[in-house]
Amino acid sequence: MRVIVQRSRSSNVTIDGTQVGQIDYGLVLLVGFTKGDSIKEIEYLAKKIMNLRIFDDDNGVMNRSLLDVGGSILSISQFTLYANTAKGNRPSYVDALGSTEASPLYDLFNEKLREYGIAVKTGIFGADMVVNINNDGPVTILLESGDSNAKE
Repeated sequence: MRVIVQRSRSSNVTIDGTQVGQIDYGLVLLVGFTKGDSIKEIEYLAKKIMNLRIFDDDNGVMNRSLLDVGGSILSISQFTLYANTAKGNRPSYVDALGSTEASPLYDLFNEKLREYGIAVKTGIFGADMVVNINNDGPVTILLESGDSNAKE
């Protein structure tokens, strides 16, 4: 499982010109799944994201979490996070989990985030979306459940 985390001042997602999700302040998550991903990876990354200290404190130091600042989440499914570009110029997506398996994992991930009492807005899984991200900082962090350092 991979998640790109971006600190955001405001972001939204539209489908066919209609806004389907919007946040004012918080995090935009681009979320991808691969073979072997399960509830274990989902719970680990949900906890990591909720407690990630990437918001400024009163001294301008990134020392506050999303929970501390009361922000929201815009979560977007993104199978292209598993693009393999090792051969040729056209990415291969064989490492990305198929939509039949990934969709329920994505829904479960968003539910785990909501359990923290934070508003979670989403796009629509598998839809052609336009995502407008007002990246604050910019702060962009890649989280992977399979990192050797990812075990707590």
